[in-house]
Amino acid sequence: MENNNNKQVKEASLLDALVPILILVCLLGSSVYLFGDNSSFGPNQIALLLAMGIAAIVGIKNGYKWDDIEKGIVKGISRSLGAILILLAVGSLIGTWMLSGTVPTLIYYGLDLLNPSMFYAASCLICGIVALSIGSSWTTAATVGVALMGVSIGMEMSAPITAGAIISGAYFGDKISPLSETTNLAPAIAGTNLFEHIQYMLWTTVPSFIIALILFTVIGFGAEVPESTSRIEEMQQLLNQEFNLGFHMLIPLFVLLAMAIRKVPAFPAVALGAILGGVWAAIFQPDVIVKLAQEGTSGIEATAVVIWTALFDGVKFATSSETLNDLLSRGGMSSMLNTIWLIMCAMTFGAVLEKVGLLKRAVSAFLKGATSAGDMVTRTILTCIGTNIITADQYMAIVMPGRMYKEEFEKRGLNQLNLSRSLEDGGTLTSPLIPWNTCGVYMQGVLAVSPLDYIFYAFFNLINPVLSIIYAYLGIKILRIPIPKTTATTQS
Repeated sequence: MENNNNKQVKEASLLDALVPILILVCLLGSSVYLFGDNSSFGPNQIALLLAMGIAAIVGIKNGYKWDDIEKGIVKGISRSLGAILILLAVGSLIGTWMLSGTVPTLIYYGLDLLNPSMFYAASCLICGIVALSIGSSWTTAATVGVALMGVSIGMEMSAPITAGAIISGAYFGDKISPLSETTNLAPAIAGTNLFEHIQYMLWTTVPSFIIALILFTVIGFGAEVPESTSRIEEMQQLLNQEFNLGFHMLIPLFVLLAMAIRKVPAFPAVALGAILGGVWAAIFQPDVIVKLAQEGTSGIEATAVVIWTALFDGVKFATSSETLNDLLSRGGMSSMLNTIWLIMCAMTFGAVLEKVGLLKRAVSAFLKGATSAGDMVTRTILTCIGTNIITADQYMAIVMPGRMYKEEFEKRGLNQLNLSRSLEDGGTLTSPLIPWNTCGVYMQGVLAVSPLDYIFYAFFNLINPVLSIIYAYLGIKILRIPIPKTTATTQS
């Protein structure tokens, strides 16, 4: 093996490949122990860069020059630039859709679906709608989820089942929302298109969610449920007071869906959706703009400042309800900067592993014996679950396996959409089921129910990875591409 300067380099050993990964695991574990829920807001990025440094040292030991490693880093980061642009546009979209009343309208009509006689299924469906509209399972659980937990206590319903329904709905909506950070992260790592990724996930996500709804309906069937929905009605009243609501407020959503169906590229589609949200805010929410405007501004100037701010820094509401403030105060490009920081650090770590041959060595050891698409999908999902358990972070459970298996999926003639879907099935969905994972810790904190109690009722999160594996072994919706000639030649 030779590097770019024709200097002989040593082939990496399995120990060489494992050292940076094991150090990263230890650093990420320490990060979660020391910083808890805040570990993804800086500490994990430092852990990735430190582990990258260790990988670079191993590469230099084996004969690589820093100049070559640095070029690999630049190349690795460049692969994520398209996704970074989409994330920035998504941040703007969230900000203007909050301001325009599009998201509040979705939440308002979603709360209408709460039928006390089918509380668990309705809770799951409501959280799914809210999470789909705002792109955040955490925010959904901390706002509507908390309200539903309060309603369940008043109705004397089961707290673990209610928590399982909330988490199932929240992660379903999060998983198929173009506003979700993880839904953008998975295709960014795998190298797929955002909207194609979401469309491909529907094949496993929708059936899993339907099964979950059926199970929640069966569990709640025949239960006597009092008509105690005052907290939900209070939230609807507040939404109605703060915004001009109506089905016409959903037009920006329909426009975005139409562009997605027509396969308009994600970045311009989301950016146009954000601009349309700003126009809708100016037309239909003048009272909201007045409340958010800076002192001393009015008219066109105030409207321009508020919409412009929503695009780059989101919106911050100050209603009489802290729950509503937490639900709606978000968005803006600035809200995505931490995720972009994480992506760049992760891509840097992965790029060094790839450049000095450590990634290939680690993957070859784990994939030994994997021959079919089912084997590849299964091992990807299991790796994601294992990463969730070991590193205690859902972002790491997407990034590390994605970087590990990207090249192998291509070599075996499997479309990268198979990879991006598997990353979400195994990484995103299992994170709240692990008590020491940041998602599990967070959900326990906001819902006051241990993951060990609700794990058996988070039906969607449990069913989806299993269904994905079954699909893979049966060959259902497994997309294939021609095997690269160099790979085919090597295999022959």
